[in-house]
Amino acid sequence: MSSSESVSTLFKPLSVGLMNLQHRIVMAPLARFRANKDHVHGELAKTYYSQRSSFPGTLIIAEGTAIAPQAGGRYAYFEKITDAVHANGSFIFLQLLAIGRIADPAVLHEGGFEVVGPSPIPIAGRQEQVIPRPLTSEIKEYVQLYAEAARNAIKAGFDGVELHAANGYLLDQFLQTTSNQRADEYGGSIKNRLRFPLKVIDAVVKAVGAERTAVRISPWSTVQGEEGYGMRDPLPTFTTFVERVCAAYPNFAYVHGIEPRVNGNEEVDSDQGKSNEALRKAAGDIPYMASGGFDRASATSTVEKHGGLIAFGRHFIANVTRSSVAPERRVPLTPYNRDTFYTVEAATGYVDYPFFNEIDTLKA
Repeated sequence: MSSSESVSTLFKPLSVGLMNLQHRIVMAPLARFRANKDHVHGELAKTYYSQRSSFPGTLIIAEGTAIAPQAGGRYAYFEKITDAVHANGSFIFLQLLAIGRIADPAVLHEGGFEVVGPSPIPIAGRQEQVIPRPLTSEIKEYVQLYAEAARNAIKAGFDGVELHAANGYLLDQFLQTTSNQRADEYGGSIKNRLRFPLKVIDAVVKAVGAERTAVRISPWSTVQGEEGYGMRDPLPTFTTFVERVCAAYPNFAYVHGIEPRVNGNEEVDSDQGKSNEALRKAAGDIPYMASGGFDRASATSTVEKHGGLIAFGRHFIANVTRSSVAPERRVPLTPYNRDTFYTVEAATGYVDYPFFNEIDTLKA
């Protein structure tokens, strides 16, 4: 890049929480089924995250990890992964979640647990209709489980945690009127439906600090195979949620919003009128991260206009080289292979994508 060319804001540094990022391109959290049958990662994941953090100053958000066995899983081996990322001069957050009513009952039953949720409303369209047991006094226990999981994440070397309040997981279930029809202090009004997610955020902030805490939301999502999931007008709920969080914690790390054009792993036709701009405005001075269906051009224009961060998922899988985020290298993106996204415990499509110098060799 010649000295006369200006560097796009997408490739300019940004302070986020306690991190000094060297660019605005973030690796989104991606579940890829590479953990073993005990839900534990090994060398394969260490290689995977090391590859994708090879450009110093990159932020990686590690895949969604359950806060405790009764919340849908368990985790280990993370210190080696965080050490590998930090050795590259990069940063890594861990996404924390509780699965709630969308959990696999067979997995929970192995540990003696049951499917729970805000209300006894099963997932519509599933062959096996599992009616979740509404959480009662355990709500306070779940708040503490989130806090303990956050403390454990920091002990394992993560730079912070992203609380998963999107895509139909437990915190999202409490926010949505379609899954939360409680008549107590945790249901009904916006104020009440926000109560549990806000208690979780407050507990995590007290445990690890606001600078190490972030949240992910998806106001327009209808994922998890359920037609009709998601409120018809989600913005009053989610805008209030973002406003409450950012007002309470001026040093909050970031707010991560999934664009309406993405539904789970698929890009969809977004109806006119669906927009997350109200959420971005509600975040104020807190860094806002947008994800879903971006390419280099749209990411560049969005950051030039609004600032903030852009999270990539599918493209980050296939483009592991530092050249993918280097402003001076206009490198064509390596195409991803959707067929290998979820091959259980396999290296193929996970750690075998070529680095830029390998691509040069292949083209020679």
